[in-house]
Amino acid sequence: MGVVTALVRSAFLVNAVYAESSRAYGITPQQGQLLCVLMPQPYGMSELGEVLGLAKSSLTGLVDRTVQRGLVRREPDPRDGRAVRVGLTEEGARLAHAFYDETCRRVEALPSALSGSERDRLAALLARVVLDNKVPEVFTDPDVSP
Repeated sequence: MGVVTALVRSAFLVNAVYAESSRAYGITPQQGQLLCVLMPQPYGMSELGEVLGLAKSSLTGLVDRTVQRGLVRREPDPRDGRAVRVGLTEEGARLAHAFYDETCRRVEALPSALSGSERDRLAALLARVVLDNKVPEVFTDPDVSP
């Protein structure tokens, strides 16, 4: 299998795991991504749009639906009185951490047939691809507090 095929198929594999975790917690994969991004801190709408790669209208709809579920809240931006930031509610933070832990557990199991050194090499190579392509931090390392 070539690198293109392997990367595309692995992306589908990770997306499927993300979708399974989302279903288990009664949220959409997009809501799961939003919750994970917001775990460390609230973000402004434009920052969220950049990180999640969403157009303003798509992001507004996602945030609206997640606000209605009581998982996130809009709050005034202390640096700009005209802007709002989006942050997790208490319920959203609990769900985000549970969803994050479950998703990490499921993804961690994907390369279970690899030896420890193979897993380390895979992680190093994928990290290089991610860093070289400046992928936004939509999901952090499970060994590092989000």
